[in-house]
Amino acid sequence: MQSTEQKTIAIYADGAVIDDMRQMAKLPEVTGFTTNPSLMKRAGVTNYLTFAKQVVGEFPEASLSFEVFSQDPQKMQQEAEILSSLGKHVYVKIPILNLNGQPNTELIHQLAHAGIKLNITAVTTSEQVRLALEALDEQTPATISLFVGRVADTGADPTSFVNASVAMSHLHPNVDLLWASTREVDNIRQAQQAGIDIITVPPAILQKWLARREFTPEDVALDTVRGFDQDISTLGFSILDEVAEEAAVNE
Repeated sequence: MQSTEQKTIAIYADGAVIDDMRQMAKLPEVTGFTTNPSLMKRAGVTNYLTFAKQVVGEFPEASLSFEVFSQDPQKMQQEAEILSSLGKHVYVKIPILNLNGQPNTELIHQLAHAGIKLNITAVTTSEQVRLALEALDEQTPATISLFVGRVADTGADPTSFVNASVAMSHLHPNVDLLWASTREVDNIRQAQQAGIDIITVPPAILQKWLARREFTPEDVALDTVRGFDQDISTLGFSILDEVAEEAAVNE
């Protein structure tokens, strides 16, 4: 992906396991956290507000994104106001589309112009980026989350989507562009070269990224071969012994 300018990308950890978040918070590279309902379900969160308040209390200076749960615009507004009130660094995640496939631009406009920091999420096209930018307030900080990994999962090349989104968002100083659904370590380099402001990374991939300086490609090859050997030893397989046994049976 082509770079518009070189910059240091902000790194957020993605997840809802509080112990993982505590570990990631120790890393100077991590300056924020993103969550979503699916991650909370996977983490076993049973009370949303209790979890959100705990996260805000433990990481008061980190950028935090919490998503509304309702699909009803009036309830979404109420939820957004509640979540926003939890802390000064809280961004409220609003999906770009509702369940009918229609853009949530009216709600986004209303919330942003009320001064609520938003994270427009599940964005997969440059047209959706355009709609979000038009709905946002020019004075209220906001984030637009590009689900780059999910676009790539369809077999489509996300490069043009990313580049067009960067070009549009950079005309709005109050808006940060976030690379979401990170799939591999190299996405961090790709996002930075593309001019993305933030990338959100699952802890497992973040750990690999932090360890990247310790391994060369040759180290990876040797480590892989050693792993194969350990697994073979555990399995107890021996091709030659098995051939000999089969030959003895057939004599």
